[in-house]
Amino acid sequence: MIAPFLYRVLTPIVACSYMLLSAGMGQAQSLPFQLFTNELIWYSGEFQSERVGGIRSMNDGKHYTSQESSVWGSTIVKYEYSTGEATDTLATSMSVFGDPEQQFDGYEFSSDEGALLITTDTEGIYRHSFAANYHVHYLGSQTTRPLTDFTLGKQRLASFSPNANQVAFMRDNNIFIADIANEGENQVTADGRINEIINGATDWVYEEEFGDDNGLFWSPDGAFLAFYRFDESAVREFSMPEYGQLYPEPVVFKYPKAGEVNAEVSVFVHDVKENSNIPVILPTEEYIPRIKWGADNQQLVLMTMNRHQNVLKLMMGNCEDISSNGIETQEIWSEEASTYIDLNDDIRFLQDGKSFVMASERDGYNHLYLFSTDKDQETVQLTSGEWDVLEVYGVDEKRKQVYFTCSVQGATQTHIGRVSFDGKMALVDEVLGTHSASYSNSFDYSIHVYNNANTPPVYTLRDRQGKVVRSLKDNAGLAQKMKDYSAQPKSFFTFENRVGVELNAWMITPPGFSEDKEYPVYVAIYGGPGVNTVEDAWGGANYYWHQMLAQNGYIVVSCDPRGTPKRGKDFKHSTYKELGKLETEDFIDFGQYLQGQSYVSADRIGIQGWSYGGFMTLLCMTKGADVFSAGISVAPVTNWRYYDSIYTERFMQTPEENASGYDDNSPVNHADKLQGPLLLVHGSADDNVHYQNSMEMVNALVNANKDFDFFVYPDRNHGIYGGNTRLHLYNMMFEFVKENL
Repeated sequence: MIAPFLYRVLTPIVACSYMLLSAGMGQAQSLPFQLFTNELIWYSGEFQSERVGGIRSMNDGKHYTSQESSVWGSTIVKYEYSTGEATDTLATSMSVFGDPEQQFDGYEFSSDEGALLITTDTEGIYRHSFAANYHVHYLGSQTTRPLTDFTLGKQRLASFSPNANQVAFMRDNNIFIADIANEGENQVTADGRINEIINGATDWVYEEEFGDDNGLFWSPDGAFLAFYRFDESAVREFSMPEYGQLYPEPVVFKYPKAGEVNAEVSVFVHDVKENSNIPVILPTEEYIPRIKWGADNQQLVLMTMNRHQNVLKLMMGNCEDISSNGIETQEIWSEEASTYIDLNDDIRFLQDGKSFVMASERDGYNHLYLFSTDKDQETVQLTSGEWDVLEVYGVDEKRKQVYFTCSVQGATQTHIGRVSFDGKMALVDEVLGTHSASYSNSFDYSIHVYNNANTPPVYTLRDRQGKVVRSLKDNAGLAQKMKDYSAQPKSFFTFENRVGVELNAWMITPPGFSEDKEYPVYVAIYGGPGVNTVEDAWGGANYYWHQMLAQNGYIVVSCDPRGTPKRGKDFKHSTYKELGKLETEDFIDFGQYLQGQSYVSADRIGIQGWSYGGFMTLLCMTKGADVFSAGISVAPVTNWRYYDSIYTERFMQTPEENASGYDDNSPVNHADKLQGPLLLVHGSADDNVHYQNSMEMVNALVNANKDFDFFVYPDRNHGIYGGNTRLHLYNMMFEFVKENL
């Protein structure tokens, strides 16, 4: 997925000043507050917020654990929900390794909570994936053993079997099962090879676009292990040189671009007792984006999608009834759309083995339904209305209720709702802003997080009805700092585009703002599928950056164009087959709306975006050259032919089917329209939006004889971070803004 990134590197530096050169007023002023600086925002950790993280609800629903730091190193502490009292310390670096300096990177319980899988020496791979060394720690005996021989290489995706006697993991593209009791190890597959065959994990494009790298799935009783097998032999390779060595060596990986060959994906089930791998028989489909288990071994559930991603099917297989060909499957549910179907994880199979809760956009909005595994049984719609269900937290089968987040109070808001199996719905909290929660296994308690555009996150413990039991973290110190720095309020408004559609926007004005003066404007955008920038939510580092710009005399604004989520299917799918067209029109309309405001300097409106926002920036600086006077495009897509198959074809179909959709809104085909100053930035090791995109844009601009600024960060990925990188980038951006706005 093309997505914005926020990273912070935390090293103590203090910077403070009381002089402001106002771009809007053109004069130095003495101010009674502290100033935001890039050093404080991107380097010092000055504005780091408190958080409650690493929470694991325990089986009894009355306790939870949290990973913390202490004099004994990494520490896993057990708490009681109702009182907040720590009742036990389960493990520390000292008790596990005898060394407080050996930190845990993460932990997972066995199903009986008698053992922990602890990760150390973690190395990130792509967006979700990582390799690490796993350790099995027994809580009863307080003994620890390595999962496997670490000299053979790091492991991935280790998980306990339900009976906790075994751990499945992946190494070197093959699957292994470690026998915990006997300290033995069984190799499940042997044909794994880098850039050819992947067993037990997903390939790059599944991980990025279907959102999960896991390919190992234990059955409910641990008798079977379902797993993915990817044959990516025919997928073309993409390579990126690593410059930090005498002779740069290429990093080579398989990356299917739009219209190109995808990996062949199949599913197998390993019978643990028989030590055999059984193929799962499925209809020929391009994608198998999810593997799940229902109530028992008779309910192996697989999602399949065609290449256009507009037909989604649920197939079910019975692992207790295996034919000579393998595990046969039958369709239990399907849905078809004229555009595309968004994949989600909002599916929960009930223990009765007869029904499941799942979200669907079949009525024009994303809502929850109670479906039956028998296709002939009646479907019950649980939620309805002109709003979307965003994420399902879980199903409380005891009370027959589903907990979820939704946009019931508008696209700028996120609330938690619960609905009963008979369709009675209530909001957990109606206070405007953004709400999220982590529920206990019994759904009697939740760790609730609330924030809004001007309030940092507040963590509370709440009961089942949403009533606050006690405060956990309130970030009062950070809120006071925002007052000390005179952070200006972010206000929300709407405007109508050229066809009368009302669009959401926000604005931050400089301190001492007056409608009798004219100010330059900085338009911060994203604009693509799946992401809203206009949300009543705490913005973190971007918020501080926008406050810094406001302190320097700039009005900062953002807008969500057509094609963005939380407003129903028609609004979201309006950009189908023409990514960039309607969004650009909406941003140009937004710029013209701003030009019409008395307090805006009409010839000083700049625009900046990252990733999809970089793509939008380039189109606005070319197609909207008479509106936007300067632009900063970071890590942009410049031609959808260069992006991956799953994301691109979901919205555009293939280049062969939709050539005009690809070409008409490719910035490289509009380079001759550029008029104002442009800063183009990319990381040379961007595995997601390849550096190739910016190189193509450079060629187009050179061919059009256009002046522009171009900066490359060697060996940096799509996030462009690490060490001083973010500080350097935002210093460069700030200098560009000051010079050109």
